[in-house]
This record gives sequence, C-alpha cells and structure tokens, in this order.
Amino acid sequence: MIAVGIDISKGKSTVAILNGDGSIRAHPYEMHHSKADLEALIRYIRAVDDRPVILMEATGHYHYPVLNAFFKAGISFSVINPYLMKKYGDAELRKAKTDRKDALRIARYALEKWCSLVPYTPMDQKYEDLKFLSSQYSQRISLVVKTKIQLINLLDESMPGITGILALKSRNPEKCMLLQFIKRFHSFDYINRIGKTRFMNSYATLARKVGERNAASKGLAIYELSKAGITTRSDSMYMDSALDQCVAILSEAQRAADEVILQMQNIAMTIPEYGILRSMPGVGDRLGPVILAEIGDIRRFHSGKALNAYAGNDPPPYQSGQYESQNRHISKRGNPALRKACFEVMQALKLTRPQDDPVYLFMMKKEQEGKPPNVAKMAGVNKFLRIYYARAMELYK
Repeated sequence: MIAVGIDISKGKSTVAILNGDGSIRAHPYEMHHSKADLEALIRYIRAVDDRPVILMEATGHYHYPVLNAFFKAGISFSVINPYLMKKYGDAELRKAKTDRKDALRIARYALEKWCSLVPYTPMDQKYEDLKFLSSQYSQRISLVVKTKIQLINLLDESMPGITGILALKSRNPEKCMLLQFIKRFHSFDYINRIGKTRFMNSYATLARKVGERNAASKGLAIYELSKAGITTRSDSMYMDSALDQCVAILSEAQRAADEVILQMQNIAMTIPEYGILRSMPGVGDRLGPVILAEIGDIRRFHSGKALNAYAGNDPPPYQSGQYESQNRHISKRGNPALRKACFEVMQALKLTRPQDDPVYLFMMKKEQEGKPPNVAKMAGVNKFLRIYYARAMELYK
C-alpha cells in the first residue's frame, strides 16, 4: 500500500508519497495542474499500486482539476476538510508550515486513517454542484440587496416616502409596481409638472398593466405626497439615469438568482433526502435546495448533534474542576449559510404557525419559558436539524 498526500494551491499542488511502513517513497514535489503533470502522476500510481490511498484537502475550487483527473481515470480517492488537517497538525511540537510539510502531513494522515476515509463518489459531485450553485445564488442575492439599498437612497431624494405606499418587491420585477412606477415617472417633480388629471390617468393605465389593486386610492395618495414632499435631487438627467440603472441591475440580478435557484431545484430533485427536507413545514422551493447544498451528504454526520455542530448551532460544554457552565452561547463555528437558511425557516414558521409541527411548538414553548425570540428560534433550528437528520437517515438504513 502507498499513501499519496496532495496539498492543493492555486494552479499547482505539492505531492508526497509514503510507503505502507511510513517511509518516504517520493519526496514532496511540485505538480502543476496541467494535463501532462496529472497524467504522469496517475501513470506512476497505477504502476506502483492498484489500490493506493489518495487524500487531498477541499480547498475552495482549486482542487477541482486534480479531483476531476482522478475521477475520470477511475482511481479511488478521498477529500478531507482542511480544518481536520489543521487539528491533526496541532499535535506536532514544532509547527512549521510549508507546502512540502503539508503534503507529507496529509500523506501520514491518509496512512493512519485509511480505514475511516470515505471515497469520493458520483453522488458527491451532485453535492459539489449544489454547493457551487448555492455560492452563486448567495452572490446574486447579495447584489439584489445592495441594489435595493442604493435604490431606496435615490428615492429618498427624488420621491421621498414613496416606499410607504408602493412596496419594493424584486421577486418578480415585471410585476413590481414600484419598479415600473420609477421607470415611468422618475420623480415627484415630473408628477407635479404633468398635473393631477394626466398623472391619475397614466397611473391607472400602469396599474392595469402590472395588476396593481386600489389604483385610484394609491394614485391619489402618491399625488398628494408629491405635492407635500420636498425633493433634493429629482429634476435631473443624472438622477433619472441613476434610477434607470438601479432598476435594470435589480431586475437582472433577481432574474439571475431565479435562474440559479431553478438549476439547484433540478439537481436537488435527484437526491433522495430532498423529498424529506421539502416536506418539512417552513421549507420552500428556495430554502430547500439551499439547505441541502449547505448540509451535503447527510451520511457524513454520525448524529443530529454532529449536524448541529457543523452548523455552528451547538453550545460546547465548558467544565473545569468544580465549575461547570450551565449557560453557554452557540459556538458559531460552522457553516453560517446553513445557519442563516435554517433561521429563515424559523421565521417562516412564525408567520404560518403550523400547530401540528413539533419544531414550531418547541419554539413557542421556549418563548413561553422567557427565552428571547432569537434564542428560541436557534433552539428551533437545533430541533429542526435533529428531526431532519433522523428522517433522512431512515432512507439509508
């Protein structure tokens, strides 16, 4: 048996190979992520051993070229969390850090823990794709939020108070009355210039096109607001241009986010535990794929407690001598995206109030005990993840 440790970095990796007795077979060397270098390593491994133990760290997207090369070659390998390697290296007295030493450390870990390493499988690729799309979705939504803030700041100058009458709903830009209103009127100064009759007729036509209700009352309220409001930078071609650009960016970012979430749904539907997750109250078509992407393969965790620890939602114990803490905060050392998505599930439960859902009832129980609302929600997240773990693991027994 040989153990191959690969320390991944951008565009290149450092490879170290150990014999079964722990002696060095190939001293650490640099391998570029090129077809020639990867094929040379694969040929060497096949010539030496038919069942090597190959281990690499999951380093963002930098390890994908090496991963794909081994996967296409049909060679079994494993991918490990870098934090585990960091804790493994903490046992050394002299904590030197170089790529060569890291590659040797990974190879030694593979040699010691080979029986507990989980081989990379085609199903793992689905989870990798979901995780990638989840990151893309987060970036698109971040752009949506930033653009919303910029647009509201512009409206405070050109149409102060308009968001109190027309809500900013970017989920469907073509049906958002405020976005269409901005594109049509731009400022209160323009509304005052065209007059009440012309504005009311134009607003009624726009409302019918968008499907907005109570057009007459809202139109009148907007006109009265335009007469009473004070604008600071409205009657300007620069403001008109800035508003049009914000609306266009917001609409395009939302459409891109919707496209990404649709791709995530298509992948999630091919994964067995997605049906379990989707059937839980509070989990919709958007949060379901995101939670599944952030959790990954449920079989990675040995218990619901471990899943909560991965989310950073566990209060780690603290005891020393006669002292034992009874009031611990959650660690927050884990996956913040998973924690955020599960928190949104709790918010959805507070809105829908499903009386037959154990998570909602548990959350209400904690609030009745005097827990702050956010503390009660995080307690609900803990129970939610435990229930999901138990139900999902039933599929694989």
